[in-house]
Amino acid sequence: MFPTRVTLVDVGPRDGLQNEKQPVATADKVELVGRLQAAGLREIEVTSYVSPKWVPQMADNAAVMAAIARPPGVRHSVLVPNMVGLQAALAGGVATRPDEIVVFGAASQAFSQRNINCSIEESIERFAPVVAAAREAGLKVRSAISCALGCPYQGEVTPDEVEHVVRLMKDIGVQHCGIADTIGVGTPRRVQAVLERALKHFPLAEVSGHFHDTYGQALANIYASLEVGVHVFDASVAGLGGCPYAKGATGNVATEDIVFMLDGMGIETGIDLSKLVEAGGFISARLGRPPVSRAGKALLIKSGKVFDGAGAPGVNA
Repeated sequence: MFPTRVTLVDVGPRDGLQNEKQPVATADKVELVGRLQAAGLREIEVTSYVSPKWVPQMADNAAVMAAIARPPGVRHSVLVPNMVGLQAALAGGVATRPDEIVVFGAASQAFSQRNINCSIEESIERFAPVVAAAREAGLKVRSAISCALGCPYQGEVTPDEVEHVVRLMKDIGVQHCGIADTIGVGTPRRVQAVLERALKHFPLAEVSGHFHDTYGQALANIYASLEVGVHVFDASVAGLGGCPYAKGATGNVATEDIVFMLDGMGIETGIDLSKLVEAGGFISARLGRPPVSRAGKALLIKSGKVFDGAGAPGVNA
């Protein structure tokens, strides 16, 4: 039995745009969030509070959070890597305050050492006070466990290794566990095996999948997740976001592609696909290229819109 309804968390404004080398205007980020809300998204990862030295694209985080509309029923999350990031996210008061924070840990010791220069256990120790302070401030805390299906440095990652991190996240008070296939190497049965480990420690509604489409497996992995009852998934409008470990490969699975599949399965999302496609077309035009989303491109063409050589949207004569 598949779930009757699926919740999609659009991470395009954060996880997607942060990979863009060209600066994206604050106004365009704000409009993208507004268009996603208008399309029916109720979970949006807006920005991150990280050092602009490392992620200059997110330097306008407070300005974006202050400018977006905050309709009731929509949860806006931000990524915070440490206590400095959390303090910055809360510094602006109600005007910029997120509803949820996201913390990232790795299932691979090699990945943890190469990326943040510490062990998994040491990273959890760093996150513990962040989680405690966020919950004291009334924010929900969501975790993403990266490299849960494979690591660019150590290769295979076992379900035991993933469960170890899931347990550590639970112990420090994280409320939601996201299983992330960072390099897109996961396949359906491996995904199910890992999700089942997460479900031993978190309730069904608090386990989600974050799949990259680097090897074309994202929709198959989402289908496999539905088979075990998981009904929350991260996605990125227009397929924004690449995979830094596979040059030229696509990264985040496109929100439009998931909605198209779920609509065909009769599973509710509350998302208007046509408005979502328009949102994808909007940000793609700002970036000067067509959407990565297959469904998005097909539906734009079907509606009479095309992309010229520079990637700007136009209309067929």
